[in-house]
Order: sequence, then structure tokens, then C-alpha cells
Amino acid sequence: MVPDVSTGSDSRGLIAYLFGPGRRDEHTNPHIVAAWDMAGAPDPGRDPAATYSQLARRLDHHVDLRTRELGGKKPPQHVWHCPVRTAPGDRYLTDTEWAEVARRVVHATGIAPDGDKKACRWIAVRHADDHIHIMATTVRADGRRPRTHQDGRRAQAECRRIETEFGLRRLKSGDLTAPRTPTGAERAKAERHGQTVTARQWLRERAYAVAAAVHTKADYFTVLQSLGIKVKTRLGPESGDVIGYSLAAPGDTNSVGAPVWYGGSKLAPDLSINRLRERLPDQEIADRPRFAADPVEPWRHTIAAIQTAHSVPDSDDDAAAQGQLAAFGDALYNFSSATTGPHRAELRAAAMAFNRARRSATRADHQAATALRKAAKELAYASNEPGGLAIAPLFATVHLARAAAKWHEQRGHEQQATAAEEAFRHLQAAYQQAGTPVLADLTRSAPRASTARRFEQDVRATLPGHADRILADPAWAALTTTLAHAETVGHNPRRLLADVGIQRELDSAEHPAEVLNWRITAQPNKRAQAARRRNTVTGGSSITPYLSATAMVTRLEERSRQR
Repeated sequence: MVPDVSTGSDSRGLIAYLFGPGRRDEHTNPHIVAAWDMAGAPDPGRDPAATYSQLARRLDHHVDLRTRELGGKKPPQHVWHCPVRTAPGDRYLTDTEWAEVARRVVHATGIAPDGDKKACRWIAVRHADDHIHIMATTVRADGRRPRTHQDGRRAQAECRRIETEFGLRRLKSGDLTAPRTPTGAERAKAERHGQTVTARQWLRERAYAVAAAVHTKADYFTVLQSLGIKVKTRLGPESGDVIGYSLAAPGDTNSVGAPVWYGGSKLAPDLSINRLRERLPDQEIADRPRFAADPVEPWRHTIAAIQTAHSVPDSDDDAAAQGQLAAFGDALYNFSSATTGPHRAELRAAAMAFNRARRSATRADHQAATALRKAAKELAYASNEPGGLAIAPLFATVHLARAAAKWHEQRGHEQQATAAEEAFRHLQAAYQQAGTPVLADLTRSAPRASTARRFEQDVRATLPGHADRILADPAWAALTTTLAHAETVGHNPRRLLADVGIQRELDSAEHPAEVLNWRITAQPNKRAQAARRRNTVTGGSSITPYLSATAMVTRLEERSRQR
């Protein structure tokens, strides 16, 4: 059961909507199921003798009476509105049950506490099987305003109790960190224009993708504008600093042709200017790398940073863990932009799903995640995808997403845990699409039996506690191929196994040989490193440029067209 509290200033307009046909003729049999006084509330849906407009005016007069008694001193935003909807699949409630729901909600939110004779006037209108609308004017009979602090949270808490008592589907508890859901009008507008998502949702995804890739707040606004998004900033009167901003999607206008603006915090709490300031500096960082000596270096940095982040949720530092999860959300966006292949769609879906898991009521320590965020931004500018090496960070993201779901679940973050699980499923699907054929190729290229036996001896010598499971893993043959390749590029297999075996315990790994395979894949080519060092000493140049900012924008434009 979902309540959605909002406020406005037009009681007559809201009444007209509640008893009207609806924007798409979806309102059937509108009628009052509960009110401050059922005998004193005229019901436009139950009086065929009068016209609809007459009854609407009459009802407005009765509900808004206390406001009119103030002698023209109508307070701002005095109309309180709370639709309450059952979850899909729930049984339809009777009018009597909806009346009880309405009375409990207005009591819990402070609109009309039980037994309070001077409480606000309110009505509950049902015009569909699965929901009601509660409307009130927030002026009491004594002229005071009701105590509605945290009314949305209190409405949700009461709905959780109602779900249990009425035998309805129990929904996840909120923590006031969810983004605003699109309104019915926004959804209808998107449908009319043949768009699969609303302008609010489209802007949110673009804003997240850009914030993940850029290095400064100035870059953030510049890249958004490069994508065709209108940007309006609000400056401080004395400092001249940006203290707020709004975005408008291309072609999204209101009835008079003006852009429809959405403030950053109205897109998502962590897209507000204050939250962005915590992640993006005002000025360019002087020592930010522009070039990479090895084109696969950004990918290896990302793998190492994700593996490091994986250990943070096991610590007692919740702020640091939340910071790592926020940075992980950035990494998923940049990973999906830098990736090619059929699994890219699953990566994008994972990034979008993880948005709800990247923030909670726990304030993030973004400084604790500097390494992961820096690696993620390197990936945004990386010039190419290094073939099979890209599967190693994908494998790492699967396990970090699962760890994130567990971390949120242990702390009672129900919505975040669900979102992390959804991201995990998308990442797992992406890994299966990308990793399965590579493992099959490695298996077909396995070295001769004598070499495999030598590697078996290395495994038993370096990882005796895990050797039997590693050798029994279906990925063992693929691992022997990877070990053989590592040996040809300058690694000692036994030393390499020892190094990657201690990066993180293998006890919980379902496929330990697979884990070791991708860890070894991420190791640098020692002979290539030595060649680059010699080249540097002799004055040669082997640097590979990162993508330009323009090329990075092009990647983001590919995402922008998917609306």
C-alpha cells in the first residue's frame, strides 16, 4: 500500500479532478468513502439531482470553510493531498475498508487526530478499484495549522501496519532517500509522445551518467548542455557560486511552450548541488592523468579498486561503505559506456537499478572511495575495451553487487537491498553473456597434460587448503590456459597463484578456479612493462591517449538517444 503526500493551493481544482472523468477517462463511479463529517459533506458522485459543477462548488465551500474564515489570509500550500494505492495483485478493498484506511492515515499524519473536534476538514474519494485520494485543507477550526511534520513517513508507517492487518502485500519501508516518482500527468505526457520513460526519469539517468564521468561541477553542466539538455543555475548573491540548478529535457515544454524544469534534488537526492559538491571539486585537479602508458591500465585500476571496495562492507565503517557503494554506482555507468558487445544492455540496466542502492539514510564518506571513483573516471575516458580483460572487472562487479545487497539487508535498508539484488541479477546475466564464450575458448586452448600437471603441483604448493576444490572446478582447464599465457609474459605461476590467492579468501567462492582465472587475467604483462621502461629510458614514447572529452560526450549521447 503506497501513500504519496503532497501539498498545493487549489482546493477547487483538486476536487474537480477527483470527481471528473480523469485525464484519460479512467475515473469510474467517483464517490466519497469517508470524510470529516459524512452527513455534512455533499457528495458530487451521489446526487443526481444537481449538476456536477454545482456540487463541486458546494463541496469546496464546505471543505475549505476554515480557510475562508481567515478573512482572505489564506496560508500558502494549504491543500493537503494523499493518494493511497494498493500494490498490484492485492485484493480490492471495500468502501468500508477504504474508509478505515483514510481515517487511520489522517490520524497518523496529524491532519485529523481521533477525537479532535477542531481538526482539519477532509474527504476521501474513491474513483477506481485500487486507490483512494485523501484531500484536506490544513487549517483547523481554531485557526492553527496541523502538526504534519514528517507526514509522509508517518503515512508510510501506518500503511505498513494496515497491510499486515488487512492481509495485503507488505511493501518495502522507505527512508526518504528515494527519488520522486513520475506523476500521472508526466506518464500520460510520455505516452502521448510515444516515449518509454518520462522526462524526469530520462534526465535523472543522463545526470547520473554525466556526474559519473566528469571531474568538476563546471564539466558537469557543460557536458549536460552538450547533450542538448537545458541547464539553469542559481547563483549565491554574494559569493556568485552555484547554489542550485535545474534541468529541462530537449523538446519538453508546457502548455505555453516554456521548458519544463526539474531541480537536481527533485531528480534524486544525491543529484542536488550540495551532494554533487561532495563528489565533484570546483577546480580541475592538476595531477589528473591525461594519458596512459598502457591502454589497459584504466581497466586494471578499476579491477583493483572494485576488489578493494569489496572488503569495505565487511568493516564497521558504515559511512565508508556507503561511500564505496556510491562510487560503485559511478563505476557501473562508466563501465557500461566503455563496453561493447551484447552484454552492454545488461550493464546499463544494472547501473540504473543500482541507483537506489547507492544512497541510504547513512551519510556517505566519499573520501573513503577516492580510489574507486578515480578509477571509474579513468574508465570513462579509456580509448578502447581490452578484449577479454574487460570480463575481469565484470566478474568483480557481480560479487560487489551481491555484497552490497547483503550489507543493506543487514542494516534494514529494504529498498536498497532489493535494488542491489536487481543489479546483481543484471550483472550476473551480463557476465554469463560475456564470460561463458571466453571460458569456453580458454578451455579449448588448454596446454598439454604435462604442463597442466605442473600447474596442479603449483596450486597444491601455494593454495593447499583450496587445491581440491580448484582442481575439481569446471573452469580448471581454462585456468591452466591463463596460467600458461601468464608464464609467457614473464610471470612465475607459483608466485602469481600465491599473490592472487590472498587478495580475498576463496572459501565462499562457488567456482574458485574461475575466481583465480579472472584475477590472473587482470595482472599486468611484465615483459611489456619492461619494454616500456626501456623505451622511456631511450627517449621513446609509447603512451596511448585517453579519449577526449568530446569522445566521452559521444558515448553519453548514445545513451541519450535511448528514450
